[in-house]
Amino acid sequence: MLEDGPQEVDVISREVKYRGRIWDIVRDVVALPDVVVTRDYLRHLGAVAVVALNEKNEVLVVKQYRHAVASEMVELPAGLLDIAEELPSQAAARELLEETGCTADQWNVLVDVCTTPGSSTETLRIFLARDITQQEWNASNLQAEEREIQRSWVDIDEAVAAIQEGKWTNPTIVAGVLAAKLSTAQTLRPADSPWPMRERTLATERVFQF
Repeated sequence: MLEDGPQEVDVISREVKYRGRIWDIVRDVVALPDVVVTRDYLRHLGAVAVVALNEKNEVLVVKQYRHAVASEMVELPAGLLDIAEELPSQAAARELLEETGCTADQWNVLVDVCTTPGSSTETLRIFLARDITQQEWNASNLQAEEREIQRSWVDIDEAVAAIQEGKWTNPTIVAGVLAAKLSTAQTLRPADSPWPMRERTLATERVFQF
């Protein structure tokens, strides 16, 4: 079976062209087998997201403003891997609680994604969370745009239709909802499963460092 895998290349030089709050823009000069190329890319922290499914087979979504595209977008609860030593599964549980006030008793890895491998080092792990419990929650306790978050439960088939009709375009929710619709208990990985692409970006200094 074809699969993603590492390729060793000679990075002749590396320069941080822009240092931001949660990502950098990096320029590498790289010697490939037959040519030397210069590539700029966004060095990202990495992220997690959650498809939370209830007993009615409804998925929990949030809607919030995204300035880069000047739009409110329907999304999954998600966030950056920005706490040192926090496991991805722990980060996912934290983001689910912070953004929706929900906790879950059952966790699995749903799908791993490189969101924009041509220009960003972002690796994303999407979890499937079940056995959901609603805790006390108030969006006004959140920061910045997240204070305006709106939560909704949407039937999984309606969610798939919204994606197919181009109504939901965030790549995380597209990947997560479609993977959830296709998944069965036998195909899911444990929540602490290895994450080779994430490990590779860490090992090759392609993850943003504070």
